[in-house]
Amino acid sequence: MTQPRPRGRPRAFHDKTDQNTVRALDRAMGLLTALSETKGLTLSELAALSNQSPATVYRVLITLQGHDIVELEEEAQRWHVGPGAFRIGSGFLRRTNVAERSRGAMQALMRATGETANLGVEDRDEVLFLTQVETHETIRAFFSPGTRGPMHCSGIGKALLAFLPAARVAAILKTQGLPGFTPRSITSETGLHADLDRTRARGYAIDDQERAEGMRCIAAPI
Repeated sequence: MTQPRPRGRPRAFHDKTDQNTVRALDRAMGLLTALSETKGLTLSELAALSNQSPATVYRVLITLQGHDIVELEEEAQRWHVGPGAFRIGSGFLRRTNVAERSRGAMQALMRATGETANLGVEDRDEVLFLTQVETHETIRAFFSPGTRGPMHCSGIGKALLAFLPAARVAAILKTQGLPGFTPRSITSETGLHADLDRTRARGYAIDDQERAEGMRCIAAPI
């Protein structure tokens, strides 16, 4: 029996070849991603980073600027993510509602501990930070909404991994690997699984300077 095609998907939904992608849009998304990971880039920097001609990059930027997705800082001639991108991204938060619902609990957690509180989810085999309540202390960590990070060396990532099905964990490790960032990073599957066992037993994960030296994190799944 033929399975019905899900609504909203064409017949070629599973065909990921070039004929079913819009290359100009793909380039635009690549530039937007690059801008989101920096404090702004010049046209020349974006062209070099994307391996495209300045003329091509400029046309893409002007198109995105027309929708407020990017904006130009005239004095420094640097391009930045614009308010239109924020409005679009806010649609995700409205759909999930989790960031808004967690705000009160995160503020209470920050006041009780004196430390920054973060909320993240697993997305495309990485940790995606959704929102943060910063501590008022002088020394603090900052992860802007939309920041991504590896799962195996962050408190939130390990808290999520510990309670995912084994097959899902194996698939994530196969895709992402176990790169090291500090001498304390867990870079073997045996070591990671032992850490996840401890996380499940106590109910929370610990990142002991595994992503950045001098920074520790405690995280629990909710």
